[in-house]
Amino acid sequence: MAVPSPGYSLTLRVETPVSITATSELAAAVGRAGGSITALDVAESGHETMVVDVSCNTTDAEHGQLIRDSLNQLEGVNVRNISDRTFLMHLGGKLEVVPKVALRNREDLSRAYTPGVARVCMAIAENPEDARNLTIKRNTIAVVTDGSAVLGLGNIGPAAALPVMEGKAALFKQFANVDAWPVCLDTQDTEEIIMIVKALAPVYGGVNLEDIAAPRCFEIEARLREELDIPVFHDDQHGTAIVTLAALTNALLVVGKQIDKTRIVVSGVGAAGNAIIQLLAARGAKNIIACGRNGAISAKDTSDDPHRQWLAENTNPEQFTGTLKEAVVGADIFIGVSAPDVLDEADIKAMNSDAIVFAMANPDPEVDPAAAGRHAAVVATGRSDYPNQINNVLAFPGFFRGLLDAKVSDITDSMLLAAADAISARVSQDELNPGFIIPSVFDPHVAADVAEAVANAAAKNKK
Repeated sequence: MAVPSPGYSLTLRVETPVSITATSELAAAVGRAGGSITALDVAESGHETMVVDVSCNTTDAEHGQLIRDSLNQLEGVNVRNISDRTFLMHLGGKLEVVPKVALRNREDLSRAYTPGVARVCMAIAENPEDARNLTIKRNTIAVVTDGSAVLGLGNIGPAAALPVMEGKAALFKQFANVDAWPVCLDTQDTEEIIMIVKALAPVYGGVNLEDIAAPRCFEIEARLREELDIPVFHDDQHGTAIVTLAALTNALLVVGKQIDKTRIVVSGVGAAGNAIIQLLAARGAKNIIACGRNGAISAKDTSDDPHRQWLAENTNPEQFTGTLKEAVVGADIFIGVSAPDVLDEADIKAMNSDAIVFAMANPDPEVDPAAAGRHAAVVATGRSDYPNQINNVLAFPGFFRGLLDAKVSDITDSMLLAAADAISARVSQDELNPGFIIPSVFDPHVAADVAEAVANAAAKNKK
């Protein structure tokens, strides 16, 4: 199932004899080894040899070595070195701090810093609300993690989580002009995390919780929302739920079904699964079966975890008991936020006609998308190398832009639903098809539309 990905992009510096066919022979060798050429650049040229930078996507590190060997087998060709383009992008980190004001002379310095800054400090001391207008607080988000549930990598700790949080901060800026900063905490103690975030809160206009394992993430979010006067949003929960509902709204239009008349099976009952199920229920879904590692959750199950208990009491109206594979038989919709390869082609074939499959485990989905596509009407994943990428980037930048602009702290279902509707609406009826149910993350209008929808929903809540 593995296909070449930009995540494993290499540049091989190759010395080759000069000839009219030199570059085409290099490209052919990469192709024979299963690589995907993205660029060929002549770096040096002499009378007898030239040096060519061959950039290509591969499937993994071993595949890169296979491509190197394929090039070295050409007569007179020598691969001088290989550069991993992903690691090169991350050298020195992906963020920097840039002043918004000019500091050209003593006059500028006297206003930006001492003595002038003292006047601003005193104004905030007298009226703390002024911090929102007179400091970075009005446009700055803390991206907070404890490194306990990073992507599909698990509990890898705060230092290893930092590249992801840097990327998250870069996406905030790129798509919604929100300034964000990674806050990677060297503790996985719930009370310590809550205490630290509360202590940091004066600097920030909002908190984006990220990659914190369930069930700890639920308590952290709930407590911070209760105890802070700025919005707190766990993207793994609510961002995933928003984009899933947006994609499903359009997928249902493609197959001509209504959400309240479909049977939905969700694999994964952690942070994302819980939030998805609750938002689907808020939109009107009536028949949802939540499946954990041991199969379907029903009213017969009891749990000390209130979120799992909510699932037991509010899903599975038919009280189905059985495995995930048994649950998908006759289902209209499968949504996976769990683990790779939990289903196979035969399982998708056993679903209802015009089935919808969202296999969103990353990097390897719950079922091979190509195999699923032979039986399901609509297939989506979380990956960028297949159609219909369900990506949180469509939600969180604009969502926080709307929260900051509206100056609200409470996050409601109406905001989440409005954000999902704004995203789904970016795909027009003329564009909608099985391979295009959700807009590209590079659609320049998505973040602005989401921000406006969230701000409007916030304004209605105030009335």
